Amino acid sequence: MTIEEMKRKLESTLKPKRFVHSLSVMKVSGELADRYGVDEEKAAVAGLLHDCAKEFRRDEILPFCDKYQISVDNIIKVQPDLLHGLIGAITAKEEYGITDEAIFRAIRYHTTGCDNMGLLEKIVYLADYIEPGRNFPGIEEVRQAAFSDIDCAMIMALDRTIKYILAKGRLIHPDTIAARNSIIYSKSCC
Repeated sequence: MTIEEMKRKLESTLKPKRFVHSLSVMKVSGELADRYGVDEEKAAVAGLLHDCAKEFRRDEILPFCDKYQISVDNIIKVQPDLLHGLIGAITAKEEYGITDEAIFRAIRYHTTGCDNMGLLEKIVYLADYIEPGRNFPGIEEVRQAAFSDIDCAMIMALDRTIKYILAKGRLIHPDTIAARNSIIYSKSCC
Protein backbone atom coordinates (compact mmCIF):
# COMPACT_ATOMS: atom_id res chain seq x y z
CA MET A 1 0.00 0.00 0.00
CA THR A 2 1.40 3.42 -0.92
CA ILE A 3 1.48 6.26 1.58
CA GLU A 4 -1.24 8.04 -0.45
CA GLU A 5 -3.45 4.95 -0.18
CA MET A 6 -2.74 4.84 3.55
CA LYS A 7 -3.77 8.49 3.86
CA ARG A 8 -7.06 7.89 2.06
CA LYS A 9 -7.87 4.84 4.15
CA LEU A 10 -6.87 6.57 7.40
CA GLU A 11 -8.95 9.63 6.56
CA SER A 12 -12.02 7.39 6.26
CA THR A 13 -11.48 5.98 9.77
CA LEU A 14 -10.51 9.06 11.82
CA LYS A 15 -12.31 12.21 12.81
CA PRO A 16 -11.07 15.22 10.78
CA LYS A 17 -9.13 16.75 13.70
CA ARG A 18 -7.34 13.45 14.43
CA PHE A 19 -6.54 13.00 10.74
CA VAL A 20 -4.97 16.49 10.57
CA HIS A 21 -2.98 15.63 13.70
CA SER A 22 -1.77 12.42 12.03
CA LEU A 23 -0.65 14.35 8.95
CA SER A 24 1.25 16.78 11.19
CA VAL A 25 2.95 13.94 13.08
CA MET A 26 3.89 12.39 9.73
CA LYS A 27 5.49 15.67 8.61
CA VAL A 28 7.42 16.23 11.84
CA SER A 29 8.50 12.57 11.90
CA GLY A 30 9.95 13.03 8.42
CA GLU A 31 11.77 16.21 9.47
CA LEU A 32 13.25 14.54 12.55
CA ALA A 33 14.22 11.49 10.49
CA ASP A 34 16.05 13.75 8.06
CA ARG A 35 17.84 15.46 10.96
CA TYR A 36 18.95 12.17 12.54
CA GLY A 37 19.65 10.11 9.41
CA VAL A 38 16.71 7.73 9.77
CA ASP A 39 14.71 6.37 6.81
CA GLU A 40 12.25 9.20 6.13
CA GLU A 41 9.64 6.95 4.52
CA LYS A 42 9.55 4.66 7.56
CA ALA A 43 9.25 7.69 9.82
CA ALA A 44 6.46 9.16 7.68
CA VAL A 45 4.49 5.91 7.68
CA ALA A 46 4.89 5.43 11.44
CA GLY A 47 3.93 9.06 12.06
CA LEU A 48 0.91 8.84 9.79
CA LEU A 49 -0.40 5.61 11.31
CA HIS A 50 0.53 6.23 14.96
CA ASP A 51 -3.10 6.96 15.95
CA CYS A 52 -4.83 4.61 13.50
CA ALA A 53 -6.58 2.89 16.44
CA LYS A 54 -7.30 6.02 18.46
CA GLU A 55 -10.97 6.05 17.43
CA PHE A 56 -11.66 2.49 18.63
CA ARG A 57 -14.73 2.49 20.85
CA ARG A 58 -14.36 1.17 24.41
CA ASP A 59 -16.61 -1.77 23.57
CA GLU A 60 -14.24 -2.75 20.73
CA ILE A 61 -11.04 -2.74 22.79
CA LEU A 62 -11.46 -5.82 24.98
CA PRO A 63 -12.73 -8.06 22.15
CA PHE A 64 -9.72 -6.91 20.08
CA CYS A 65 -7.43 -7.80 22.98
CA ASP A 66 -9.05 -11.22 23.26
CA LYS A 67 -8.68 -11.84 19.52
CA TYR A 68 -4.96 -10.97 19.55
CA GLN A 69 -4.27 -12.44 23.00
CA ILE A 70 -3.17 -9.12 24.46
CA SER A 71 -2.85 -9.32 28.23
CA VAL A 72 -4.36 -6.32 29.96
CA ASP A 73 -2.67 -5.23 33.19
CA ASN A 74 -4.36 -3.28 35.98
CA ILE A 75 -3.15 0.07 34.66
CA ILE A 76 -4.62 -0.65 31.23
CA LYS A 77 -7.90 -1.76 32.81
CA VAL A 78 -8.18 1.64 34.48
CA GLN A 79 -6.78 3.60 31.49
CA PRO A 80 -7.65 1.60 28.35
CA ASP A 81 -6.74 4.58 26.14
CA LEU A 82 -3.10 3.55 26.67
CA LEU A 83 -3.80 0.51 24.51
CA HIS A 84 -4.23 2.51 21.31
CA GLY A 85 -0.51 2.26 20.57
CA LEU A 86 -0.42 -1.52 20.71
CA ILE A 87 -3.79 -1.86 18.99
CA GLY A 88 -2.59 0.66 16.40
CA ALA A 89 0.55 -1.36 15.69
CA ILE A 90 -1.54 -4.48 15.11
CA THR A 91 -4.03 -2.51 13.00
CA ALA A 92 -1.15 -1.09 10.94
CA LYS A 93 -0.03 -4.64 10.25
CA GLU A 94 -3.49 -6.10 9.57
CA GLU A 95 -5.16 -3.19 7.77
CA TYR A 96 -2.25 -1.32 6.17
CA GLY A 97 0.15 -4.17 5.44
CA ILE A 98 2.97 -2.90 7.67
CA THR A 99 5.59 -5.62 8.15
CA ASP A 100 8.55 -3.53 9.31
CA GLU A 101 9.31 -4.19 12.98
CA ALA A 102 10.74 -0.70 13.55
CA ILE A 103 7.51 0.92 12.31
CA PHE A 104 5.47 -1.51 14.38
CA ARG A 105 7.45 -0.61 17.54
CA ALA A 106 7.31 3.15 16.84
CA ILE A 107 3.51 2.97 16.66
CA ARG A 108 3.34 0.59 19.63
CA TYR A 109 5.30 2.83 21.99
CA HIS A 110 4.39 6.33 20.81
CA THR A 111 2.26 6.95 23.91
CA THR A 112 4.12 5.35 26.79
CA GLY A 113 7.67 5.06 25.51
CA CYS A 114 9.63 1.96 26.53
CA ASP A 115 12.97 0.72 27.78
CA ASN A 116 15.85 1.21 25.32
CA MET A 117 13.86 3.08 22.68
CA GLY A 118 15.25 3.04 19.17
CA LEU A 119 15.73 6.22 17.18
CA LEU A 120 12.55 5.75 15.12
CA GLU A 121 10.56 5.18 18.32
CA LYS A 122 11.93 8.41 19.79
CA ILE A 123 11.19 10.29 16.58
CA VAL A 124 7.52 9.28 16.50
CA TYR A 125 7.10 9.81 20.25
CA LEU A 126 8.51 13.33 19.95
CA ALA A 127 6.72 14.14 16.69
CA ASP A 128 3.43 13.30 18.39
CA TYR A 129 4.42 15.48 21.34
CA ILE A 130 5.69 18.54 19.41
CA GLU A 131 3.60 18.64 16.22
CA PRO A 132 2.41 22.18 15.39
CA GLY A 133 -1.13 21.58 16.69
CA ARG A 134 0.20 21.12 20.22
CA ASN A 135 0.22 24.26 22.33
CA PHE A 136 1.06 24.18 26.03
CA PRO A 137 3.64 25.79 28.32
CA GLY A 138 7.18 24.65 27.56
CA ILE A 139 6.43 23.14 24.14
CA GLU A 140 8.77 25.49 22.25
CA GLU A 141 11.71 24.42 24.41
CA VAL A 142 11.03 20.76 23.59
CA ARG A 143 10.57 21.56 19.88
CA GLN A 144 13.97 23.22 19.76
CA ALA A 145 15.66 20.42 21.71
CA ALA A 146 14.13 17.78 19.44
CA PHE A 147 16.25 19.01 16.54
CA SER A 148 19.47 19.43 18.50
CA ASP A 149 19.57 16.53 20.99
CA ILE A 150 16.85 13.92 20.72
CA ASP A 151 17.65 12.30 24.07
CA CYS A 152 17.45 15.58 25.96
CA ALA A 153 14.17 16.33 24.18
CA MET A 154 12.88 12.89 25.20
CA ILE A 155 13.76 13.54 28.85
CA MET A 156 12.05 16.92 28.69
CA ALA A 157 8.91 15.41 27.12
CA LEU A 158 8.83 12.44 29.49
CA ASP A 159 9.34 14.67 32.56
CA ARG A 160 6.52 16.97 31.47
CA THR A 161 4.27 14.02 30.70
CA ILE A 162 4.92 12.45 34.09
CA LYS A 163 4.22 15.77 35.86
CA TYR A 164 0.98 16.12 33.88
CA ILE A 165 -0.11 12.58 34.77
CA LEU A 166 0.70 13.17 38.45
CA ALA A 167 -1.26 16.44 38.44
CA LYS A 168 -4.26 14.58 37.02
CA GLY A 169 -3.94 11.86 39.69
CA ARG A 170 -3.65 9.15 37.05
CA LEU A 171 -1.50 6.05 36.98
CA ILE A 172 1.92 6.19 35.33
CA HIS A 173 2.61 3.25 33.05
CA PRO A 174 5.85 1.42 33.91
CA ASP A 175 6.98 1.73 30.26
CA THR A 176 7.09 5.50 30.69
CA ILE A 177 9.33 5.23 33.73
CA ALA A 178 11.48 2.64 31.92
CA ALA A 179 11.85 4.96 28.91
CA ARG A 180 13.00 7.86 31.06
CA ASN A 181 15.34 5.77 33.17
CA SER A 182 17.00 4.04 30.22
CA ILE A 183 17.72 7.36 28.48
CA ILE A 184 19.15 8.90 31.63
CA TYR A 185 21.19 5.77 32.31
CA SER A 186 22.64 5.72 28.78
CA LYS A 187 23.37 9.43 28.46
CA SER A 188 24.02 12.35 30.73
CA CYS A 189 21.77 15.15 29.57
CA CYS A 190 19.45 17.89 30.66
